[in-house]
Amino acid sequence: MSDTTIIQKLKNQFGDRVLEDHTFRDDQTITVKKECLFNVAKYLRDEPSLDMDFLMDLTAVDYMDRKPIRFEVVYHFFSLQHNHRFRVKVPVDEDDCVVDSITPLWKSVNWYEREVWDLYGIKFKGHPNMKRILLYEEFKGHPLRKDYPINKRQPLIGPMN
Repeated sequence: MSDTTIIQKLKNQFGDRVLEDHTFRDDQTITVKKECLFNVAKYLRDEPSLDMDFLMDLTAVDYMDRKPIRFEVVYHFFSLQHNHRFRVKVPVDEDDCVVDSITPLWKSVNWYEREVWDLYGIKFKGHPNMKRILLYEEFKGHPLRKDYPINKRQPLIGPMN
């Protein structure tokens, strides 16, 4: 199946909830409203002709000067059976940094979502254990945000013994 067919299937299934799509160097990408992320991910996984059975990566991007949609959460899917990959982006408002968790669909996304929360401050609603994974609990802020002070120092808080 060609990647443009994947885009067309998603447009047919989700209509105006697909905000945009593009292809760059044979990498196919769609941007969807965050309210339909879970359903899009489920469709990518469950539709036999797509069979995106492997979530390769999840990350976020901070476009600090772009308001009000400052962040994007980016999912990289792959189908082992069909040998095709696909990228889904979800715009996230700076004042409402919450996206639905897709942990019920892929258990491995658990740690990716925690990493994005830890470093960017984007929460995943419905996540079973939304807490820091790389930094200690008392750490203030989210260091991959572009407005995080580059020279900020914080005391390392840990066990006394």
